[in-house]
Amino acid sequence: MEQSLKPKLLSVLQEGYSKQKFFNDLAAGLIVGIVSFPMAIAFGIGSGVRPEQGLYTAIIAGFLTSLFGGSRVQIGGPTGAFVVLLASIMAQFGYDGLAAITLMAGIILVLIGVSRLGFIIKFIPYPVIVGFTSGIAVIIFSSQIADLFDLQIPAVPAEFIAKWSSYAQYAHTLNWYAGGLGILAIAIIVLWPRISQKIPGSLIALMVTTVLAWFFKLPVSTIGSRFGEIPNALTLPHLPTVDWAQLPHFIQPAITVALLAGIESLLSAIVADGMLGTRHRSNMELVAHGIANIGSSLFGGIPSTGAIARTATNIKNGGRTPVAGMISAATILIIMVFVGKLIALVPMSALSAVLIVVAYNMSEWRHFVTLFRSPKSDLLVLLITFLLTIFTDITKALEVGVVLSALLFVQRMAEATKIASLKESMQEEDDPNDPLRNELRHLQLHPDIEVFEVQGPFFFAATEKFKLTLKRIDRHPKVLILHMYRVPAIDASGLQVLEDMLHKTRAEKTELLISGATAETSRVLKNAGFVHEIGAQNMFKTLEEALDKANKLIEPNKQTA
Repeated sequence: MEQSLKPKLLSVLQEGYSKQKFFNDLAAGLIVGIVSFPMAIAFGIGSGVRPEQGLYTAIIAGFLTSLFGGSRVQIGGPTGAFVVLLASIMAQFGYDGLAAITLMAGIILVLIGVSRLGFIIKFIPYPVIVGFTSGIAVIIFSSQIADLFDLQIPAVPAEFIAKWSSYAQYAHTLNWYAGGLGILAIAIIVLWPRISQKIPGSLIALMVTTVLAWFFKLPVSTIGSRFGEIPNALTLPHLPTVDWAQLPHFIQPAITVALLAGIESLLSAIVADGMLGTRHRSNMELVAHGIANIGSSLFGGIPSTGAIARTATNIKNGGRTPVAGMISAATILIIMVFVGKLIALVPMSALSAVLIVVAYNMSEWRHFVTLFRSPKSDLLVLLITFLLTIFTDITKALEVGVVLSALLFVQRMAEATKIASLKESMQEEDDPNDPLRNELRHLQLHPDIEVFEVQGPFFFAATEKFKLTLKRIDRHPKVLILHMYRVPAIDASGLQVLEDMLHKTRAEKTELLISGATAETSRVLKNAGFVHEIGAQNMFKTLEEALDKANKLIEPNKQTA
């Protein structure tokens, strides 16, 4: 991935932007704009804000993402991944708090991108991503049941179990008209692609159910009955009006929003690269999404990120430059201006149907099931992240998932580090193509010489294994050689073990020699002062050189005997 902080739009213009490219982008942008319109409304309502705020996000953030982005085809805007998190933030801080958090998240993303630290986000383990994405899908589905069946619940609980208990308690208030429209909308969304791939099924579902509800005057909740009149123009930009003394409380959710936006945007850009064979500029992409979120917060919007499904739609319909994304944002604005008043007629159950299908598509259940065949440690991370997302919140799930993955990785690395005497090691089944083994087969070790071979990173998690292995020596050899040919890295804990080992061998009148250390390991040993302490004359490039020195140290003892 390219690390330049140059927007792809500039590269496209420098390459030459032809009339044909414009018409391709125009067609793709119009289609993506039409696809994005109902999704933006649904994501806005699902996030706990007004429907027009989802549209503001798709327009402002979508335009800025394409204008400054590091991908040629990325489509930015509100997504399903944010729905659960934003609803929680809204319940705790209100919209002004959410806007401030969105602004802070945007600044964090810009700083990460400008500092070229985008690679950090790519260290989020795959089981964690699948776990919280699947958990979010379950929560989105659960949160839409009340609107799907128009249940008359005074206040739907936020907690997962309490929510379903509430559904059961108020099941007698089920509105069959609303439920019928919702199920019809789901059927249209699922089956419509068999008729047409160009026009989105979600738009057709909303149009059909809205006409049915209006024509037959069905007694169902609509966007208008829930939110009142829907404006058909953008608001003027303004800063969030919050008590900035609350800033410390905003930091953690802002970091979570920034991480989630960064993860999804880079994943979307990677998917786009795979479809087109292009390369995105990851740090510029993060800067663009930071700017987009700052812009969204100023215009009354919500957090934005790269939308994988809409980006794929853009590519499939011929979009090849950022102009397509800018046209998509303009298309949403035009639809809002001229059709905005009609949004009020849309049944809430139909919007719930859109989000339920989104939840199914983002559940990644196939990947979820596939991970059951992965190592037990990955399965543990997956299930813990999934359950924490459902029963606590996405922030805790992400934190615990990443920390647990790191700890399990450390455990695996520690298990991969092997420390054994050369005699034991040579007795194991060897690889005939291993040059090191072939080099050592002919060696004859003197009884007073002990050689220990270390394989793998020599770090804090492996030091205990090293100590236990050395304790198995039943006598003190005259010379102890530590062969570090396969130690790619050593940390402070490993250095401390070597220091302790040096002091112990000197106390026991044993000469310690080091052989085969890589250039990186040698550099660390030298900078830490260990080479000076052991003496450069006791550091050897090869095991043969160390054995020659060991034999010379043993030889005077033989002569004395």
